[in-house]
Amino acid sequence: MTKSILLLLAGLLTGAAQAAVGSYPVVLVHGFQPDNLQSKPTGTQVTDNGSEYWAQYWRDRADARIDWPSQERIANKITSQYVWPKLQQLSREGTCASGCVFVTHSTGDLVMRYIIDNQALWLQNAGLKPLNIVATFDFSGAGGGVELADLAVNVASGSGLIDATLKLAVSLWLGELPSSSNIGVLNDLRVNTARQLAAFPENRVPRLRFAGAGSDFLGVTGAFLPGEDDGVVASHSSCGAAAVGSYNSCSRNVAFDGKLTSTNGPSGFMPYHYPMLMSEGYSHGDTILNSAKDEVTSANSRANYLNGDNLQFNTYDEKRGWWIFSSRYRVVNHSNKTSMSALVYQAAN
Repeated sequence: MTKSILLLLAGLLTGAAQAAVGSYPVVLVHGFQPDNLQSKPTGTQVTDNGSEYWAQYWRDRADARIDWPSQERIANKITSQYVWPKLQQLSREGTCASGCVFVTHSTGDLVMRYIIDNQALWLQNAGLKPLNIVATFDFSGAGGGVELADLAVNVASGSGLIDATLKLAVSLWLGELPSSSNIGVLNDLRVNTARQLAAFPENRVPRLRFAGAGSDFLGVTGAFLPGEDDGVVASHSSCGAAAVGSYNSCSRNVAFDGKLTSTNGPSGFMPYHYPMLMSEGYSHGDTILNSAKDEVTSANSRANYLNGDNLQFNTYDEKRGWWIFSSRYRVVNHSNKTSMSALVYQAAN
């Protein structure tokens, strides 16, 4: 066998080994794509968009994806035409037979909660084996709703108090102002609506959370979001808080920048939601990219999967400042030069 063939086989084997976290296959569920509201993709366009969404880091580390179009609603066409066929395929192929991890971003968090609440019954009724989901990794999760979606629906319908600043915030997020004919999944993202969608799933799948507090919009959108936010999602949602609130951290004793101090963090979380990594410098989209934006801290450094395996991060505490003005900060090892997604992937492996 020639050297070139050996190298090719080695590369293929390495790629296959990387398409997992630990021994678990990875399934991706992407988030809201604003341009879909106008372009209304179907068929291969939806697949191409899903591939591009994850291109920077997770796409080549995953075994499967659930791609869906943002101009539709979760409990309607998103589920019937995109989620359900993929769930059947995953079951028939045994992708999750020995356990699998779903990785979500943004609205994918909400889509995933609906999947977790229903997939076992759906598949059993179809004569198929339910998926064995041991955990989800939720980046910038929008499962608690997005205040900007409420504003966007108001703008589209012409209801509520609408001023120039509000219109600017919505247009920065969506790329344009929405109309009543193209709000799609924004209806599901409204805060009250999102929090009522599969709010108490019977399945105990751990939802491990990774949140940022940066912004790509110079703080314009943050004026309409309570507490700390990542430019799109407020921390009550990305942290998985049980109630809406103006929280400035996912933890009550660690700030987004890692400072060990008393914070206004959530007192409780949605069922089986566990915040893990946080960073002040990561915006909504940064958390799934392959570039380090800032040091990362931990709300919790360890969490268990459904089957007892666990995800754990190594951290260290350091003193910053001088004398009585000094403070202690908690930092995840190597986070100054490793992206948040890479930190999660490396820890899981």
